[in-house]
Amino acid sequence: MSRGPAPVASADLFRDLMAGFASGVTIATALDSAGQPHGMTASAVAGLSLEPPLVLLCVERTADLHPVLCEAESFALSVLAADQEWLSRRFADSHPDRFAGVPWTAGLDRLPLIEGALAHITCRKWGQYWGGDHTIFVGQVSDGRVFDCKPLIHFHRGYGTIK
Repeated sequence: MSRGPAPVASADLFRDLMAGFASGVTIATALDSAGQPHGMTASAVAGLSLEPPLVLLCVERTADLHPVLCEAESFALSVLAADQEWLSRRFADSHPDRFAGVPWTAGLDRLPLIEGALAHITCRKWGQYWGGDHTIFVGQVSDGRVFDCKPLIHFHRGYGTIK
């Protein structure tokens, strides 16, 4: 017996539902074919596998970083610390040069890593998959480092940290 198609939540309901999911905030970075750094704020990041060590990064196909990630062989994630809300906002806006005045260093594969972050994760692109209006980029972790600071958290369309 067929039940018919499942109901689909509206975009507004979906946004409200996801706003109740507290997540860390990252800056995803990659280099274009000319070696120029590109980056964006990303909260749709998750660990995927221990063996091999994989992470996933979901990027809207209209994002500036999307075509760069499609061509890149590697990407990096800087997990932001509690005092880096300004960086989250900077990399979420359509700023002409998001890296201007931003302290960063070149990590493995010369990938931009935001200084003062809670963690740095560098990845070799392992795959990419269609996911609605986003692409799911899967990276195999090749290097990383965790620092001793509190995380920046995004929750109910605002920022906070763990006390």
